[in-house]
Amino acid sequence: MKIGIVEIAAHAGVSEATVSRVINRRQGVAKKTRDAVEQAMAELGYERAVQGQIVAVVTEHVSNPFFADVAERIEAALAPHGLKTILCPAFPGGVQEPEYISAIVDKGIAAVVFLSASNTVEGADEEVYELLRSRRIPYVGVNGEFADGVAVPVFSTDDRLAAELAVDHLHRLGHRAIGMVSGPAGNHPSDRRVQGFLDAMARRGLPDAQQLVVRQSYTVEGGQAAAGVLLGLGATAIVAASDYMALGVIRGARRLGRTVPEQVSVVGYDGTMITEFTDPPLTTVRQPTDRLALEVGRSVLALVGGRETPVGELLFDPELVIRSTTGPAPLA
Repeated sequence: MKIGIVEIAAHAGVSEATVSRVINRRQGVAKKTRDAVEQAMAELGYERAVQGQIVAVVTEHVSNPFFADVAERIEAALAPHGLKTILCPAFPGGVQEPEYISAIVDKGIAAVVFLSASNTVEGADEEVYELLRSRRIPYVGVNGEFADGVAVPVFSTDDRLAAELAVDHLHRLGHRAIGMVSGPAGNHPSDRRVQGFLDAMARRGLPDAQQLVVRQSYTVEGGQAAAGVLLGLGATAIVAASDYMALGVIRGARRLGRTVPEQVSVVGYDGTMITEFTDPPLTTVRQPTDRLALEVGRSVLALVGGRETPVGELLFDPELVIRSTTGPAPLA
């Protein structure tokens, strides 16, 4: 027997109109009622058509626990509403991103989430955004505004505040020669973190901090290379723009015979669970992955459902997590 709205409504004990609203992800259905309809659909073996139910999450750093966690939480927020998430690993600003979107745009994608992808890169090719707009497919960004000037929802951690939290913590510990290792220039989150760092240092009467900023790749190796430069310049503390970079800084410091935190303090950024188990446990600025993913999910559902949703960038406050890689500044 073919299962349709009539059978689902009878099984769940609700009206056919209610079932229709649930299937099409419309508002106006109480959670308890929605859950009952979803359960009836599962028990009867009804599946929504895949056409138009796919949400593509485009990101580069699939090996980074932070991005994997955000992508997983977005999937968890969308799945109860019949949207199926697919992960598209692509180098920001490269050819993979438009190739991915071009390949799946005719398969019925409902929306695209750019998770620290081309939306973070200055001067990125706007071809992929133009394609999505031409097909009336909505898209949102995470941790980076779009350069094309089109007003779309963007959800970002406040990178300037993150830098302020890190510098304030180290300054209170007595450090004055504080260095920073950040990502490449032209990467929006990286540029924001650097500017936040410089502003935080200037507010504390340390205006020449630019000489203690090193740009590197967002990798362990990038952090290790930066450690050699910054320690050579006399830094007693280093703020890293990612946890991976921070782990590289620790490795680089140790290879130079420095101990952490006795001789050099290190602060990371992202705050994934793994930082609790490093040696020593990493002091870091934690991004609010749960709140970011929840708001992304809400926005995607509203856009797919044709409802009004706020546009522009929404900033989320990060949190300083103090562990064992920071300590008092060493005596001169």
